[in-house]
Amino acid sequence: MFDTHTHAWGAPSPDHPWTNGPLVEESVNHFSTDIVYTADELLTDMDRAGVDEAVIVGYPITDWTDNWYTMNAAEENDRLSGIAMIDQFADGAADTLQEVMAHDGTLGFRLGALCPYDEMWERFDYDETWLRDAIDETEFWEAAIETDAVVQILSHTSQLDQALQLVEAYPELRYTFDHFAHADASVDPAESFAEFEPLSEYENVTVKISEIAHTSNEEHPYEDAFDHVRWLLDTFGRERVLWGSDFPNVSHPEFGGMEYAETYEWLDEVPFLSDADRRWLCNDAARTFFDL
Repeated sequence: MFDTHTHAWGAPSPDHPWTNGPLVEESVNHFSTDIVYTADELLTDMDRAGVDEAVIVGYPITDWTDNWYTMNAAEENDRLSGIAMIDQFADGAADTLQEVMAHDGTLGFRLGALCPYDEMWERFDYDETWLRDAIDETEFWEAAIETDAVVQILSHTSQLDQALQLVEAYPELRYTFDHFAHADASVDPAESFAEFEPLSEYENVTVKISEIAHTSNEEHPYEDAFDHVRWLLDTFGRERVLWGSDFPNVSHPEFGGMEYAETYEWLDEVPFLSDADRRWLCNDAARTFFDL
């Protein structure tokens, strides 16, 4: 099994102090894990849940562009890969990306399209439009192409038109969209996912069914999201839909209070999924997309 979306972080230090107050106060204090959740702890939980490999997505508990822990974890553990976070508008952003991608195990970077740029990774705002401006940072995107960096995007469904403009501008890159693009399971997927239609025409675009307890408005097995899973599979094909746990975030009571194994066991309850579908969702599609 290959988990496309986990988090891990180290203790604060003088060189890497915790700076994201909302994250510390509202999230990590309420996880089922310790307030510090290291890569070693993640690997232990992966073993218990039967997960072979995972991607650690940068966790902005420190300054959000401080990728030291993510890169070190990916370099030191052959079962882990890393996704960094980089400010495309910063001076020297292209050089920073080159440096980050030179680390073994780093796959690419994440864009917080639904975060206000001046409060990056502190809160969400579905009306944000700065992603359009980021498209003009051509030197940065040329570096992304040169390093073959994966572009991971956290956005709301209402922002997918901006993401499409990015994909159209740089079709050479690979893209993946997190967490059902924050769709609401109470809205018909034909409506909420309409902006995914043009994105699905690009073979280099994938979408994650991750953080399921946040998408759903129901308890396990989250039946109100089944139609959204079906829509994504019908539209993108099982080769381009990836499962991710978002552990330990989903252990927070607000996001379902899920144990690690529960983040994929719900797929066994989805009646239209075959064993082959589940294998693609939980392993084959990710390995193909990330070329691992």
